[in-house]
Amino acid sequence: MSVTFREVLSSQPIRMFSVVTFVICAIVLVADGMDAQFLGIVAPLVIEEFGVDAGTFGFAMSAALVGFGLGSWSGGWLGDTIGRRWSLAIAATVFSLGTIAASTSADVTQMAFWRLVSGLGFGSAYANGIALLGEWLPDKWRSVGITTISVGTPAGGMVVSAMAPTLLANYSWRGSFVFLGILTFLCVVLIVAFLRDSPTWLLAKGKVEEANKAALKITSDAVDMVAERHDTDVAGGASIGVLHRTNLRVNIGVGVAFTSATAVAYGVLLWTTTLLTGKGWELDDAAYAVAFAGLTSIFGSIAAGLIIQHFGSKLTMATFSGSLFVTLIMLTVAVESMSGTPADGGNLLVVGLIGLAAALFSASIACMYAIMTHAYPPSCRSAGIGFGIFMGRFGPILSSGFGGTLLDLGDGSSVPFFAVLCVGSLLISAAAFVIDRPIPPARKAAQVSASAA
Repeated sequence: MSVTFREVLSSQPIRMFSVVTFVICAIVLVADGMDAQFLGIVAPLVIEEFGVDAGTFGFAMSAALVGFGLGSWSGGWLGDTIGRRWSLAIAATVFSLGTIAASTSADVTQMAFWRLVSGLGFGSAYANGIALLGEWLPDKWRSVGITTISVGTPAGGMVVSAMAPTLLANYSWRGSFVFLGILTFLCVVLIVAFLRDSPTWLLAKGKVEEANKAALKITSDAVDMVAERHDTDVAGGASIGVLHRTNLRVNIGVGVAFTSATAVAYGVLLWTTTLLTGKGWELDDAAYAVAFAGLTSIFGSIAAGLIIQHFGSKLTMATFSGSLFVTLIMLTVAVESMSGTPADGGNLLVVGLIGLAAALFSASIACMYAIMTHAYPPSCRSAGIGFGIFMGRFGPILSSGFGGTLLDLGDGSSVPFFAVLCVGSLLISAAAFVIDRPIPPARKAAQVSASAA
């Protein structure tokens, strides 16, 4: 009997090759996060050397975000065309060499150019790393694996923040860029040496012999495999693109949810220190609240995969975003009624609510990565993930551009600011019901598999 590679993969315990693929993809995305966030850490040193103000230097800081968005969609298309493995290797090469080249920058314009180039690699690596891993993990582990590696950027930021004092003491900011670029270039070696395109993608491209060879990575049995059938398949099994009409509801839901979730996330992360110091907090206390949010966001993302596995993505995503709405309302009340600082012991509730909000918006974003891996067919899976990431870039742009305006509008009150974030959380909830190909709960998925058998 003919079976799909996904059925072969999910009919047996997880194999070592799948674990190795998970580890390498996680390393690549952590390295991605290290290179992406290092400029933010050394920004004061670079600003001083270039002799510019922070506003002017923001042009260089935002260039990587623009590149990330463009690279995710275009790099995803490349992954669907030539394969996830080589596209991931190209992406890692681009962001590592772009990081090295940034060390030669003599002014803001040059730095912005190299950060734009690096951003193309950052985005492509995310789209292809997630797509590749998703196709090598069995159903039981797919969601949790995807949501776990999706925390690569914050995890990479934590790693490079810990490394920064030693790097700067030994190499200066320019030498540190070179060191990180060389270090992350080792990811290319790992990708080429150990990763392989999945039989799912190979079969979708008609490469049956290569697919059979790749399948031996997880099974020693000769299996008659066929290309994976998907809800979007049309008569004749023609490949479709991201913008095909059958993906309309997925695209709308993904676009709305990703934009809204990242707008809430960056609104909290970018403006919390400004908000709290405006309420009389010391900068160190406000920064602690942001650092705590970064930590809880990692746990929230990982937990999302475990919960999706049991309850499915629609209920999970709606619950997370609904809880985020309630948390933001509670945070608004706590901020408006607080007096003193955390040192007085009376406002630890504010820190706790900020951490809870971070866990919930990160879990919502992680849900989207898992949903995209499931909802888009193999023929456009990388590009679909890239599309979602591309849409997610609009969230930071909106938050960075209008967050300060909303705080000024409140004239000392945080209500307008949090009201907009609450709207964003409700849009995430709505998007959960717009998406017409959610991840089913484990029990329902098992019933469908049994029926198919």
